[in-house]
Parts: sequence; structure tokens; C-alpha cells
Amino acid sequence: MGVTPVVAAAIAPDAAEAQGATVVGPEAAPLTLTINGQKRTVTVEPRTTLLDAMRQQLELTGAKRVCDRGSCGACTVTIDKRTAYACSVLAVDAEGADIRTIEGLTQGTVLHPVQQAIFEKDGTMCGFCTPGFVMSTVALLDKTPNPTAAQAKKALDGNICRCGTYVRLLEAALSVKGGARG
Repeated sequence: MGVTPVVAAAIAPDAAEAQGATVVGPEAAPLTLTINGQKRTVTVEPRTTLLDAMRQQLELTGAKRVCDRGSCGACTVTIDKRTAYACSVLAVDAEGADIRTIEGLTQGTVLHPVQQAIFEKDGTMCGFCTPGFVMSTVALLDKTPNPTAAQAKKALDGNICRCGTYVRLLEAALSVKGGARG
């Protein structure tokens, strides 16, 4: 993913088209995103972040806008099974990728094992950081089913909790081992 085609199109649209890049903008254009296994269409300007497209047009409000500069982790989603801050990814760069949000984890009213563990370990306070911690933990467990404490700390390092529930969130991450994770 990258903004090179968008920047090239903005600087020299004819040259970008000649190189095979898709020219988008400056006006809003339709875009199809695959979120939680469903194709969803949005109409966005090239400068629109994935977080804005999800929250404002698709009503997927689980990812939170807290710092809006990629330093707190509250807007964490997975893109092609890798964690990403949705506030720092352009929606146009996410087209064609498999995006997973916290809304895609539950099955009906049944919580994902990570969500259940955070609830059981009393890992939430205000809740703003919780979606990011959940998504980072899910990504960790998808990659490393039985992580060590050091691996879990490293995977959760990009998430900030102002309430200070780090110990409980780490306990929750380490308590979900083996079995299906959704």
C-alpha cells in the first residue's frame, strides 16, 4: 500500500495514467472496501482516512478516534492480517485489502474469546482503548497462538491506555490460548 499513485495523479495526471496508475480525485470517487468479509462501497475524497470512511459513511464506530495521528492505537484494525492505525491509512490505499474491525469479531451476541477474556480480567475502564487492544491481541493470537509475556507486550506496545489497565489487558491476552479465535 502507498500513496504514490495518488500523489503522482495529483502532480501529473496524464503521466500517472500513462504509467498505469489509477487516477483518483481531487473530487470524491466511489471506492469498494472489504470490511469484515463484506464488500462495502463508499464515496470519498482521496485524502479521506480509512477511519473517517468507516465511522462517517459505514457507521462502523468501534475503532475510536483519540489521538488522530497514529500514536495511541485506539483505531487499530487489521489489514490483510496485519495491524494498522485506521487514522493513518488512506481509504483509497485500503481498497482491495481484507480489513477486519472489532465489529467483525462477535458472532451474534457471543463475544470473541479476546473480548470475553478482557471482560473477565476486568481489563476495561473508560473503553476508548479497548477496541485497539482487542484488535492487536487478536492479530497476535492469530499469528502466535500461545505467546509469551514478552511477545504479548511487544504486540500491544503500540496501544496506550490512559486509565492504566495494562496489567489486566496483558493478563487477558495471555489467558486466551488454543482453540478457535474467530
